[in-house]
Amino acid sequence: MTTQSYPNPRPAVYNRENDSYTYPWKGMLEMHEQLPKKPSCCCAASREGKLKEKGLLLETAASVEAVEDKPSSHTRYTADFKIALTNRAEKKESIRIEGGRFLMGTNDPEAFAADGEGPVREVQVNSFYLDACTVTNAEFAQFVRETGYQTEAERFGWTFVFHLFVSPKTATQVRTVVQQTPWWWVVEGADWAHPEGPDSNVNDRSDHPVLHISWNDANAYCRWAGKRLPTEAEWEYAARGGLIQKKYPWGDTLRPDGQHYCNIWQGVFPTKNNAADGYAGTAPSQSFPPNAYGLYNMSGNVWEWCADSYVTDHEKSAGTDTERSLSDDRKVLKGGSYLCHRSYCNRYRVAARIPNTPDTSTGHIGFRCAADL
Repeated sequence: MTTQSYPNPRPAVYNRENDSYTYPWKGMLEMHEQLPKKPSCCCAASREGKLKEKGLLLETAASVEAVEDKPSSHTRYTADFKIALTNRAEKKESIRIEGGRFLMGTNDPEAFAADGEGPVREVQVNSFYLDACTVTNAEFAQFVRETGYQTEAERFGWTFVFHLFVSPKTATQVRTVVQQTPWWWVVEGADWAHPEGPDSNVNDRSDHPVLHISWNDANAYCRWAGKRLPTEAEWEYAARGGLIQKKYPWGDTLRPDGQHYCNIWQGVFPTKNNAADGYAGTAPSQSFPPNAYGLYNMSGNVWEWCADSYVTDHEKSAGTDTERSLSDDRKVLKGGSYLCHRSYCNRYRVAARIPNTPDTSTGHIGFRCAADL
């Protein structure tokens, strides 16, 4: 397996002694100790959530290791990125998933009961197609170029960005953070084409998953592509790859033979990530070994939207695939992300799930497409 370092953006300070990144603002080193004692989620950023004043000052420039300023990229694509779009010859591979009954959910003691991960129940899934990879920046750029679509993050004018990826220049403009998870900053001018703020771009990440995509945005793309979002049952059935009640798409061991099989956080969340798996942020959509069905990154990398509304009482829908809904308030996300860490949010397990509002976008939410036979 080959990996590469996350190329853009750079966290503010790289510590050569312990091969880790830190961001030099006052109080940051205490953030890990201040995490809520009740098991929670690193992903708790929602447009319906409570925000608060950042209230933390940047250190003076003299105390910060020099960081190369990134040029403003209000023009969306460089010439190289346009060439990559034009020459995109290979169509995304869709995998035919043969239907059947499977045991959905988990009774594992590590599970978050409040999330509705359990109980284990038998569910029937019909045959369907699922894309092998999440939708990439290049693919979403083609959609935008052909339709002129504006994402909700663009229409709102802001979205949630993880603090380590905000440049010092942009950080001076940040005024609010998420109240319960202050590592999520409200960054104006951030969107799918500028994932960390207006001074960032995706020019060297054409094959990475597109970010800052709301559930509504994902559905718009799916309609354009002649596809749809997978149901939660379809997603979990496919992610398991034929395995029965295993924690991960490849089995119960996180790192078989010491090998990394997914992109998650290594280090001390949320202040230091040593990127032992090769990535401090997103990895390309086709990274790490696929599962038995040929699907990539079903654990970690980015959370993926499902069609379903979020419920925790599964008795009403037991024995059948949940119905796709377009009206309810919160939708299901599956798979975990590069921010998940065992010490705080081990939701990179197959059965794990979280909710969010359909208009929410963050720097670790993407999606993949499904289709009927």
